[in-house]
Amino acid sequence: MAICRTQDLLEIAANALARAGASEGAAQAAARALVAADEQGMSSHGVSRIPLYAAHLRNGRVIGAAKPVIIREKPAAILIDAQLGMAYEACALAIRECISRAHDNGIAFAAICNTNHNGMTSYHLEPVAAAGMVGIAWGNAPAAMNAWGGTRPLFGTNPIAAIFPRRDADPLVIDLSLSEVAKGKLLVALREGRKIPEGWAVDKHGKPTTDPQAGIDGSMLPMGGVKGAMLALMVEILSTALIGSAFSFENDSFFSETGGQMRLGQGFLVIDPGALAGSAPFLDRIEVLAAAMLADDDVRLPGARRFALRDEARNNGIKLPDALYAELRALAGMTGD
Repeated sequence: MAICRTQDLLEIAANALARAGASEGAAQAAARALVAADEQGMSSHGVSRIPLYAAHLRNGRVIGAAKPVIIREKPAAILIDAQLGMAYEACALAIRECISRAHDNGIAFAAICNTNHNGMTSYHLEPVAAAGMVGIAWGNAPAAMNAWGGTRPLFGTNPIAAIFPRRDADPLVIDLSLSEVAKGKLLVALREGRKIPEGWAVDKHGKPTTDPQAGIDGSMLPMGGVKGAMLALMVEILSTALIGSAFSFENDSFFSETGGQMRLGQGFLVIDPGALAGSAPFLDRIEVLAAAMLADDDVRLPGARRFALRDEARNNGIKLPDALYAELRALAGMTGD
């Protein structure tokens, strides 16, 4: 395994994306998000995505020079067009606008259309908690899950996330895909030559599989059976019909280097506790809840493991498979030691 300092990996990631055609701003924003995912132990949403991102940029599936723009707005709601570019600058714009507008209005919603893969969903919400606010995020993805009772992929894994600030402590973070696992975990297993557990996916014939490639070509299973499938439907509608993006089944796979341009949708909702119970009472009640949860020895607060891994990575470096590290350096144009 290679061990990289955060700053070194940020440079490699940004250079690799820029050489593939991303603007400096897009490359830097994506690099920060991907490296943050690796710091937090989410390698399926980390720099392992860069070879595919680079191929998408080179092949025109993603417009590297695109700049997100606000195309519709009211005081507490905006619509951002990512213009078929990388998602990360658009997400950052959405969060900045939401925080500012929630200060003024108590609540704000930002939607992004014509966008792309946005990595670890909760990453985008961290500035919301830093501002003392509550954040909720969601988005659709290329079709990967059947509608309940169906036989073909129709909905994306459609991740959702929420963040809740705490007083003098890391926030509570909830981040999950609505499939049993994120599809990126199949990509990691395929890259590393590992089988996947039964129950993650089925092949294109609807049969259970432990082959990651068969799962990628087939369908992911929903979390919690029919309940997960219904939540995926909710996120699908909120991410598409509401904001003018393409349905999951209208987008080509993330995992193909070639194909059509993606027109996904993402939403961010930010709430200022000061507009409701009040910021101080909110933080007081969160601590009461956290203490009650931690009264059981085996309970871990959501997000605690992520932040512990982040601190460890920043102190001791990020571990990457040697083959991935070499591939990233090659994409970044870095040769030799």
